Amino acid sequence: MEKPFALTVLTPEREFYSGTAESLTVESIDGELCILAGHIPMVAALAVGELKIKQGGKLLRAFHSEGFLEVHADATTVLLQACEWPEEIDLNRAKEAMERAEHRLEQQRNTQAVTRSKIALSRALMRIKVKTTSVN
Repeated sequence: MEKPFALTVLTPEREFYSGTAESLTVESIDGELCILAGHIPMVAALAVGELKIKQGGKLLRAFHSEGFLEVHADATTVLLQACEWPEEIDLNRAKEAMERAEHRLEQQRNTQAVTRSKIALSRALMRIKVKTTSVN
């Protein structure tokens, strides 16, 4: 069993998680990051992905949007635009968002609009993945 560390996950709307964790896995803009107790201090930009918290031998999974990760010697803080447990994800809403984003991608020619549509699509796809692969 790994040594636990203090973990806080915040969104603009709420304190999503506050407690201890044996490990934290998130998706950074450079790939997947796994944080354990004693990790070197760092700051990382996060992309849309799956948040995994190992606590007490159990794995907690959630959708996470873009944000930042800040690691200190004894605590880690994650700041996200959105974070949702599988039971909070509305599968129909996520599928509708995916369809809207795909439609916008087909229609858009403006680089900025295409980028926004790709981000919306990645959020929808990750929500669907987290919801449909959940064992909760």
